[in-house]
Amino acid sequence: MPANLTLDQLSNAVDAGEIDTVLTCVTDMQGRLVGKRFHARHFLDSAHRETHGCNYLLAVDVDMTPVPGYRSASWEQGYGDYVHKPDLATLRRAGWESGTAMVMCDLLDHHGELVPIAPRSVLKRQVERARALGFEPMMATELEFYLFEESFATLWDQGYRRMTPVVRYNNDYGIFGTLKEEAVMRPLRNALHASGIPVENTKGEADAGQHEVNIRYSDALDTADMHVIVKTATKAAAQAAGHSVTFMAKYATDRAGSSSHIHQSLWRDGRNAFRDEKGGHGMSEIMRRYLAGLLAHADATTLFLAPYVNSYKRFTVGLFAPTRAVWSRDNRTAGYRLCGEGTGAIRIECRVGGADLNPYLALAAQLAAGLDGIEKGLELEPELSGDMYRAENARRIPATLREAAEAARRSDMLREAFGAEVVEHYHRAALWEISECDRVVTDWDLRRGFERL
Repeated sequence: MPANLTLDQLSNAVDAGEIDTVLTCVTDMQGRLVGKRFHARHFLDSAHRETHGCNYLLAVDVDMTPVPGYRSASWEQGYGDYVHKPDLATLRRAGWESGTAMVMCDLLDHHGELVPIAPRSVLKRQVERARALGFEPMMATELEFYLFEESFATLWDQGYRRMTPVVRYNNDYGIFGTLKEEAVMRPLRNALHASGIPVENTKGEADAGQHEVNIRYSDALDTADMHVIVKTATKAAAQAAGHSVTFMAKYATDRAGSSSHIHQSLWRDGRNAFRDEKGGHGMSEIMRRYLAGLLAHADATTLFLAPYVNSYKRFTVGLFAPTRAVWSRDNRTAGYRLCGEGTGAIRIECRVGGADLNPYLALAAQLAAGLDGIEKGLELEPELSGDMYRAENARRIPATLREAAEAARRSDMLREAFGAEVVEHYHRAALWEISECDRVVTDWDLRRGFERL
């Protein structure tokens, strides 16, 4: 869906003194917004056509360290530029910043072609593939996070110790408890609404200080755009209130992880193609094949649902994160849950992804797997029911980033869907993440070994 500003409306708002700054945003490998702040007049004069940025933005890690071993950018190649091409259909007010608008940009090379490894490019190409088959992918993501009393600066300075959740107890769905968080959550909801993002609700989640924000479903690209904007707006709302949030998949050993469940369906001619009133559980043959593809390629797609070493610490028995890549009806212990059985809202919820995922890559990987199931006519395996944590012989989710990265690298499906260049690029990112984790001495190492070894 289009955002809430046209170029003419922006011009009028600038003339009226309502907007003076425009953010031009691309998404990096980690799913973060990066870009520039333009004076609105200059954006209207020329930058709405294009601007530029260093290509190292797709070759750095979380710390912005240039990572060796990428084919796309390196010291040897001189770290040149990509074109940042504003997608004016995404032009909107940035409701969390006064006098500010924003626009999402595609990354292009100097021949005007989409940069293949750019996350938004990866998703756009899978959406095009679905449309060539006559489908419109409709998706939604649910974002969970923890909200803390301390500010970002305070926690940085004290080494992320003694973090205090705003709500001290499990407040899942609680109304009174979430009142304590409204200094952040109410401004957040209003900022998202002002930004043209159809926020539905926020709610307490399943552990002390954990929260969730829900945005109405939309087409896949719009959903990914909204996802990254919501994360930025959430951090901004917390910072404005003197608090902090984290979207880490697992911030503490004894706390539940934070997820980003992905709801997905394919639509045709304005109707949900996953629905068949006469099919088993209301599932169409299209849906059954799509789900069969998700399961057949569950190992290979995990890299894009859980991209960090920390991500795999979320997959813990009894804390609502799945450990088995199987499907089940309305069952929160399964990796893939059938929702909306027998209704027009029938869909598949992938529960594997954490809040740390890059939504463009995660949604693209889900689409790639599901479309492969449709194209190859894969048969859906039988449903499993009951407690999937106890299903010892069921397909398990990869236990480590190393295992998931290798599964992605070996996947013919991903290489055909994304291209070998994209797969190798993100495999390289995973290897770097693993090597950095392997070399760092942690607090756990010190506590375990300082005196006793």
